[in-house]
Amino acid sequence: MDPVSPFPNRADDTATVSSMVELLEVLWGGGREMGATPVSVSQLRVLYVLAESDGINLRTLTETLDSRPSSVSRLCDRLEAVGLVQRTASPTSRRELELHLTPAGLAFLAELRAGREQALAEVLADMSTADRRALLTGLNAFRTAAARRPAGGTGATPSARTA
Repeated sequence: MDPVSPFPNRADDTATVSSMVELLEVLWGGGREMGATPVSVSQLRVLYVLAESDGINLRTLTETLDSRPSSVSRLCDRLEAVGLVQRTASPTSRRELELHLTPAGLAFLAELRAGREQALAEVLADMSTADRRALLTGLNAFRTAAARRPAGGTGATPSARTA
């Protein structure tokens, strides 16, 4: 029997969804311990955003994360305290600060990504070619479905969306 239900909105599919989430957490969860400074999932999201948008301000980061300014500010405080993020004065506005990854922050992300890539490569190597193709097809369908969802339409409760 196919382990993935064709009816994702049915109540009896809860176990399948939970299993998928648990598998992803196991695969990715180990990566947080790989660096010298473990970070929370929320902090990791901040690091990923800064890696893509170096120099953004707190307001833009807050909007990107769809969170509260106070929560994002605390996340940045913690990341700055451990040396992964640096706030600098904006050259265009004296009222704003820019957020940057430090060299330690860049190294942490590089190490994390390399470790995750290695772990994923090992898992994929244990799969058959047909299973890898099926996984790719499923992930592409997942990405397409996710892209059709409205922004902010995660279905998460407000407390789950905050950092």
